[in-house]
Amino acid sequence: MFSPAPRLVAVLGPTNTGKTHLAIERMLGHKSGMIGFPLRLLARENYDRIVKLRGARAVALITGEEKILPPNPSYFVCTAESMPLDRAVDFLAVDEIQLCADPERGHVFTARLLHARGLAETMFLGADTIKPLMRQLVPEFEHVSRPRFSTLTYTGHKKVTRLPRRSAVVAFAVADVFSLAELIRRQRGGTAVVLGALSPRARNAQVGMFQAGEVDYLVATDAIGMGLNMDLDHVAFARIGKFDGRGPRRLTAAELAQIAGRAGRHMSDGTFGTTAEQGPLDPEIVEAVENHRFDPLTRLNWRNIRLRFESVEALLKSLDERPSRPGLVQAREADDHRALQALARNREVTDLASNRGAVRLLWEVCQIPDFRKVMTDSHTRLLAHIFTHLAGPEERLPTQWIAAQMNNLDRTEGDIDSLMARIAHIRTWTYITHRSDWVEGATSWQEQARGIEDRLSDALHDRITQRFVDRRSAFLVRRLGSDDELIASVSASGEVRVEGAYVGRLDGLRFVPDAIDGIEMRMVNAAANRVLRREVGARARMLAVDADQAFAIDAAGLLRWRGGVVGRLVAGERMLAPRVEAIGGDFIEGDTREKIRQRLTAFVRAEIERRLAPLFAIADLPLGGVGRGLAFQLADALGALPASATTCGSESAALDRADRTAMSRHGVRFGTETVYVEPLFRHEALRFRALLWAVRHGRAVPALPGARRLGKAIAVDPALPLSFYAAIGFGVCDGLALRADRLERLAATARQRSRHGPFVADGDLAALAGVEPNALRPLLMALGYRAVIDQGVEIFVARPRRRRGAAGRNAVRPREGHPFAKLRELKLA
Repeated sequence: MFSPAPRLVAVLGPTNTGKTHLAIERMLGHKSGMIGFPLRLLARENYDRIVKLRGARAVALITGEEKILPPNPSYFVCTAESMPLDRAVDFLAVDEIQLCADPERGHVFTARLLHARGLAETMFLGADTIKPLMRQLVPEFEHVSRPRFSTLTYTGHKKVTRLPRRSAVVAFAVADVFSLAELIRRQRGGTAVVLGALSPRARNAQVGMFQAGEVDYLVATDAIGMGLNMDLDHVAFARIGKFDGRGPRRLTAAELAQIAGRAGRHMSDGTFGTTAEQGPLDPEIVEAVENHRFDPLTRLNWRNIRLRFESVEALLKSLDERPSRPGLVQAREADDHRALQALARNREVTDLASNRGAVRLLWEVCQIPDFRKVMTDSHTRLLAHIFTHLAGPEERLPTQWIAAQMNNLDRTEGDIDSLMARIAHIRTWTYITHRSDWVEGATSWQEQARGIEDRLSDALHDRITQRFVDRRSAFLVRRLGSDDELIASVSASGEVRVEGAYVGRLDGLRFVPDAIDGIEMRMVNAAANRVLRREVGARARMLAVDADQAFAIDAAGLLRWRGGVVGRLVAGERMLAPRVEAIGGDFIEGDTREKIRQRLTAFVRAEIERRLAPLFAIADLPLGGVGRGLAFQLADALGALPASATTCGSESAALDRADRTAMSRHGVRFGTETVYVEPLFRHEALRFRALLWAVRHGRAVPALPGARRLGKAIAVDPALPLSFYAAIGFGVCDGLALRADRLERLAATARQRSRHGPFVADGDLAALAGVEPNALRPLLMALGYRAVIDQGVEIFVARPRRRRGAAGRNAVRPREGHPFAKLRELKLA
């Protein structure tokens, strides 16, 4: 019976013409078939499609890193390099056949074009640019042209931040991709990222995020030009030049079209353009891309497939053979060829490669891919190590060595670059473990390698998403771009949400917006304001009648109501009477603001009276005129006065016994150096006095040491005036500040010792002052003692300058250097 000649068909045309769909449809119309794709990603995607149509038992998947082989499959879905051409099938197809011109992998596609055939039908899919050379090399092919389902239109150049939603921005260096992704995250909330170095799983996860609408932008290298079908409306080129392995060059119109063709899928039209930094495309390129008219390919890359394995030298020589047919050129040395050249210089390797079988094995080892694409010495050493094991007595890779290599890669910590490097490395091991003749228990190792790759891929996807996507911002950008009215709410804790997304909080009566990248905050605020005005009004009414327990003054002088800031202390006429300034944002009107201020003023007055209660208790005593005057001075100075100051000295001397006793019962101490209110030296009271001083002088609140340290002499801060130390009841002398009660104890002990003659400044005196013994000298001299050297020892002698009638029998005249002498003329306001 006559059998028809096998059909040879070339289906050529631009992207989005349904070529792949047609090929799969034709393959499934035959009893058996095989189709080769340029990417593992594409092979897996179409394998899954065919499994749904024919079932898993009928379909095999063969790539360098993955093999799914049921017992008797009818259809084989492969990468171009992995097609099992020794198996006869009725239908055979190769996708993206124009890759025959690719400098790295072109020789593989050229070999398929010239030699791969199906028993009944052979189909090659690709771009029109290969048509003239295909007619020349394989004249028997029938050519079928497919028009694009949708149109591509050039829209000029725009800033990245002005690109429409559902746009892809294309660059060719990883650094450029990352900087563009950072910009879009800041301005538009986030972007998916696609790089050639991503594993298929990580790439699919990023594309899936874009497809699901979680982000509206995608930044990619030319990796999107093939094998990724997405709902893209616009492609913008941030660069139109790339480094191709030899040097920088501009992309051709056909290469630009391959990438731009991702915009507009099936019947939806697409647009393309450039970013503002790149500038406009040449009119000739625009016309070529829009009309799909490109210069035809002039040469295809070829490498001899009839290799000789008599020796390593013979193999290298056969690889260097040049093509004899016009239109074909010798391919650039591929990675496997370069690996062989490097290993040929290794004496141990060449000694083992001494027969045809060993040379063939060496060539198979050289074809182990370096997914890092660097062909470093480390990869060459790995290949040499593998070959020496396989060519050795055991003819297998050592199990412990494989385990150590994989365990070293099974780590998910690190940044994006670290994870991509580990993924590239484990993909090499995935390839190795699919050689069951090299590895014992290959299936188990394959599962382990795949598990590591999956974990690394998931971690990589998470790192990319964390760095380049703010999900909240991306969501709000989409909602702000719609015509629907935004819904806002305020929780009981003060969280403000727009469309369920957190946008800020109410701090007291003031809206504090959260920093949201890529958001026009004016629009968010407009949505939030509708609910905020009502909420703030209700809070203001509650504040005006709330109890004092709901308010507080914090360490910086801010007034808080139920934890939120509602006002601040500002300078008044006296330290004890600061004014109040309400903080209410834009939602508090004049009358309401005044009511808030009055309520805060009442609280502040009550809080000062509570914290400095002894001062107000003294002022309320039924004292005579002299006592009332002294009480007023003590209150004005926040509880401490130099006893020798003119008014204080005369008034305390004129106090009658009853008033002195009454004031003493409330903590007033009449010392020889200072008159002070002892309870106000507690730590919290000292901090509050420092706060009131800072408010009165319009300064930041000075930091004070801890409670234990404040009982000792402290170093004077030269940036602070003496009025600060006076306000907290410290005397200053020669760079040291000493609390008034400590100063009195020191003075009393020194007086007691001086009654028995000259004395030494020993450790007991130093402990009273909280200083080292050698630091006592300026304090004692300021208290009126003279230092004398007697037989090499410094002793102190009293200088009696006593007078009666000042602050009592033991009052002293103010002396040069006295801790409070400089404060005599200081107006404590």
